[in-house]
Amino acid sequence: MKKKWKVILYTLLAVLIIGSGAGAYAYWKLQPSQHFQTVPVLNPANPSEAAKPAAPTKHNAFNVLLMGSDQRKGDKLGHTDSMMIAHIDLDKQMYHIISIPRDTRVYLDGYGYTKLTSVQYIVQANKGTEAGVQAAIKAIGDLTGITFNYYAQTNYWGLQAMVDALGGINMNVPFEVKLTHAWNAQNQNKVITTGSHFFDGQMVSEVVHERYSLQSGEYGRQMLQKEAISGIAKAALDPSNVSKLPELVKKVPEFLVATNLSTADMLSVGLAVKNFDPGTQLQYHQVSGEFKTMYDDILKNNNSQLVLNKEELKKLVDQYFKS
Repeated sequence: MKKKWKVILYTLLAVLIIGSGAGAYAYWKLQPSQHFQTVPVLNPANPSEAAKPAAPTKHNAFNVLLMGSDQRKGDKLGHTDSMMIAHIDLDKQMYHIISIPRDTRVYLDGYGYTKLTSVQYIVQANKGTEAGVQAAIKAIGDLTGITFNYYAQTNYWGLQAMVDALGGINMNVPFEVKLTHAWNAQNQNKVITTGSHFFDGQMVSEVVHERYSLQSGEYGRQMLQKEAISGIAKAALDPSNVSKLPELVKKVPEFLVATNLSTADMLSVGLAVKNFDPGTQLQYHQVSGEFKTMYDDILKNNNSQLVLNKEELKKLVDQYFKS
């Protein structure tokens, strides 16, 4: 759910740079190998390092936390419905993504153990939007051992607007999907067959939201989200969509609900992915786990929580997500 706006902004580079007297220097500074020599550290292992705004990167690689909220238009609060961690290695031109299921059991400072989906909601309700984002970053960092440099949050309505700005996408649906919790009443109980489909923004947001009808539940939904990312990336990189980029750029603020990525950061990432091939450069990972009935310290009851396989998670993180 993220590659699109990175790629989109690549086209803005010409507008911002070519007409400038300092264009050559600006272009050089925006080259990914130059721009990302230092990156912010959002969840330092040593709290005393929090005051440092940036740290040198190793091998031009960094981690981005992608969060999808179920917050609807007009709502002030929302649950974090999907979490993906992207490791961007600029030297190797490889992109690794791991999904962290919404029902994963995590520890929230000051509250205790709960589902990951509740972390942002409860802190946001009590301390505001930014505090909610930071709490989610810390909880996921503590769980995975991953240090985050950037974050970007969207919601399903923003996703819908972005796909529509592209004119729709081709999305592979790896298994049959029945829409049991549709956002839009006319789509309730609609069945999407296995195979390739051309979807508008509304249908993409419906499909990636579904999990109850899937045999593998949340893990199945993660696979649908992965296919949506691939479809969006391919559409955004399609030369025939160049004329749609201005409209796509216009939708970026609507799509990005919250982020610490600056305009320059996004432009530089856009340069990095200009030749991106999701078929060969994107690797997607999942971590197995076991659902257990456990006490939720926030909800004050027992509910089903996913306990991830710690050894499997550590091995995956050490291999692909350590800069």
